[in-house]
Amino acid sequence: MIGRLVMQNVIHRPLRTAVSVLAVAVEVTLVIVIVGLTSGMIVETAKRIEGIGADIMVQPPSASMLLAFSGAPMPMAIGNRLEQVRYVQAVAPVLLQFNANAVEMVYGIEPESFRSVSSGFVFIAGKDMSGPDDMLVDDVSAQSKNLKPGDTYSLLDHDFRVSGIVEHGKGSRMFVNLATLQDLTGARDKASLFFVKCTWPDHTPTVMSAISAILPRYEIRPLKDFLTLMSSTTIPGLDAFVTSMIALAVAIGFLVIFLSTYSTVIERTRDIGVLKSLGASQAYITRALLSETALICAAGIVLGIADSFVTRMFFTSALPTLLIVITPGWIIRAVLLAFAGSLLGAGYPAWLANRKDAVEALAYD
Repeated sequence: MIGRLVMQNVIHRPLRTAVSVLAVAVEVTLVIVIVGLTSGMIVETAKRIEGIGADIMVQPPSASMLLAFSGAPMPMAIGNRLEQVRYVQAVAPVLLQFNANAVEMVYGIEPESFRSVSSGFVFIAGKDMSGPDDMLVDDVSAQSKNLKPGDTYSLLDHDFRVSGIVEHGKGSRMFVNLATLQDLTGARDKASLFFVKCTWPDHTPTVMSAISAILPRYEIRPLKDFLTLMSSTTIPGLDAFVTSMIALAVAIGFLVIFLSTYSTVIERTRDIGVLKSLGASQAYITRALLSETALICAAGIVLGIADSFVTRMFFTSALPTLLIVITPGWIIRAVLLAFAGSLLGAGYPAWLANRKDAVEALAYD
């Protein structure tokens, strides 16, 4: 009987039910997509950095692991000091520049030194950079931008010629001449980081210790397990951002469910009075209201999960270089958060319904 009562209550107010379901769906979608976006950004960046093939990355003091926050405070002369360290095979300076128009990182490199550290690019079309205005584009970026060798691409108000299309996975999706990028960004003789290749991977700890002695306070990171080192907690502000967005999503669901359930109790004051006069217990009324909320929440969760995958498909089709990782763990967390917020939002209206006197409720107009 209670199931039929709940279904009739839900169907009786279709617009309010639809709004409540949509609010829960937005809550679930926000949690899954925001976390998936940050996780995807971290995983994708870390994998491409690991794919360079270097053993060590040297950054300035207090530099972030998320390279988009890096500047260019390191003198190029540091590279000469690194080359003198025992067991160092090659050193490649890199200047980083964030391209806001395409939401991507551009690497300024010296082709020869970068080739020595990374074992070179795998060319799909075209050839390596030979002039100051040449650039390399990886296959994913080339496909999304419809670029081919010989095309012109504007970056930092400067026209570059695409000399080659390379296989993705070597740090960046776009590579330009280091000296050219230094001139364009006002970072002459500066680099954002140095990639170091050891003569043998087992020498990495020894080389890191030697570099620490030469460059105290500098960030010296091994790249072998870079993916495991990167997380939202190691990137300044990112963990707080994710937590804030989750809290905002839960608040949206809580408030809408609260308002929906509260208005349900107010509108059905006479109904509640009738139920009480027929002998319905407080537990029965509470169960009916919470069951209605749970049904709405379940519908919103299903819609939210489906919408998360649709949103990911939309973003990845519009921005092929963007990666959104949707994991079962965060789907479960989003479901639990939605249920907790919804039931909490229905708690006070359910308590309010139980306090209504049957006689006063029947007289309510």
